Amino acid sequence: MTDKATIRVFIADDHAIVREGLKQILAESPDIILAGEAENGVDAIKLFRKSKCHVMLLDISMPDRSGIDVLKQVKKENPEIAVLMLSMHREDQYAIRSLKAGASGYLTKQSAPKELVTAIRQVATGQKYVSAALAQELANSIGDDHETALHDTLSDREYQTLTMIASGKTVSAIAEELSLSVKTISEYRARLLVKMKLKNSAELTHYAIKNQLIE
Repeated sequence: MTDKATIRVFIADDHAIVREGLKQILAESPDIILAGEAENGVDAIKLFRKSKCHVMLLDISMPDRSGIDVLKQVKKENPEIAVLMLSMHREDQYAIRSLKAGASGYLTKQSAPKELVTAIRQVATGQKYVSAALAQELANSIGDDHETALHDTLSDREYQTLTMIASGKTVSAIAEELSLSVKTISEYRARLLVKMKLKNSAELTHYAIKNQLIE
């Protein structure tokens, strides 16, 4: 794309109020138009194929599939599309995982009103977009000579399970929210406990709080 080209944007977020807010922000920029929207992961994958969008705004916490799962599928089908992840989570929790999975950028929903248009224009030209705070954190992590944190060894699903358990959710509640079986979530829990050398959910919660993985 050239800087003067119209940027077609697809929004995937399960909250109608958030989608409306994003659309209002986009409507103020003549070089950006809405190409489509979806309220869950399945629809996001299905509808983006018809949208011919250049940039997808993707909520990282979807009700049926995780945003990172959707991201991977979208990038597999269309490697050229720029995906800008949106999240309520602090940047250090999911940003690096999103970027490694193929995202072009990461924004917290709190910062979106100020940074959204700039971020869209930047990723639409093939560049990456992260906030100044995250850029500094990434620079610091590159310069530090330390062992990989235990939670960084987890798969995306295992990490998601960790944060949800640490937030006080039961295995059954997590399974329902992610549209997975209780057995599958139990397997994720068992695997992450082994990888992190923890004995139970109490130790897992303590670890998450100590490492600021949850609010």
